[in-house]
Amino acid sequence: MPSLDQSTRSQLAEELWKAECAGTPVEPLTDRYTDMDQDDAYGIQAAIAQIRKSLGHHVTGKKVGLTSVAMQEMAGVREPDFGLLFDVMEGSHGDEFDTGSLIAPKVEPEIAFVLGKRIEGARVTVRQVLAAIDCFYPALEIVDSRVVDWRIRWHDTVADNGSSARFVLGDRAFKPDGVDFAALNVVLSRDGREESAGCMREVLGSPLWSVCWLIRKLTAYGSALEAGDVILPGSPCRAVDANRGDVFSADFGSFGSVTVGFSGEQKK
Repeated sequence: MPSLDQSTRSQLAEELWKAECAGTPVEPLTDRYTDMDQDDAYGIQAAIAQIRKSLGHHVTGKKVGLTSVAMQEMAGVREPDFGLLFDVMEGSHGDEFDTGSLIAPKVEPEIAFVLGKRIEGARVTVRQVLAAIDCFYPALEIVDSRVVDWRIRWHDTVADNGSSARFVLGDRAFKPDGVDFAALNVVLSRDGREESAGCMREVLGSPLWSVCWLIRKLTAYGSALEAGDVILPGSPCRAVDANRGDVFSADFGSFGSVTVGFSGEQKK
């Protein structure tokens, strides 16, 4: 049996959604509901998704977080988490996001897979994942927390849709044929100065393994990845705080780069 009833899950979903709309974060859910379990957290996430869908937002993909051992140890967990991507979250290469519409944004470099066909299954393989990928892009994910001061535990970030906020794809797609995704390197720069760098093998050994994990997890919840879905499999780099006036770029060498800027009034 879940530790939270459906009424409480719905109440917490409304609380997180209002926090996002108002730009005013809330206290950690896990401080108030210490017995919250995994199903509760994903149940709250699903309730927020229903609110979005009722407003006309459309699911366009999924994101995976907590994919490095260091991040899992920091969060005190042994597995990643996932969240949903919606059409209203997507920007274009070179866009500027208004910091006033966010709370405490951070930027992570990733690659983004776009699927060519539906894929599901508790025993899905890397080979099957690779066969399902139509193309990939250099990408930036902007994460944000509706929990005050990023005081999150694993269940908080899951409930808060994986702390998702915005994402940007590069202006050129690449085919996956012959690409060693585990060996891809990326440099994240702010205003032309390097902030962090990493290799994609830090993402569960390979971003393809991250997608395998995601599919298996979705299968356990009776869901799947669909043709056309954008998948953000996780970042090999630490997330970097974004402030008004910043311009970030993720450089993947021969696989291109992607840029995003930040404007507007900064949250106090």
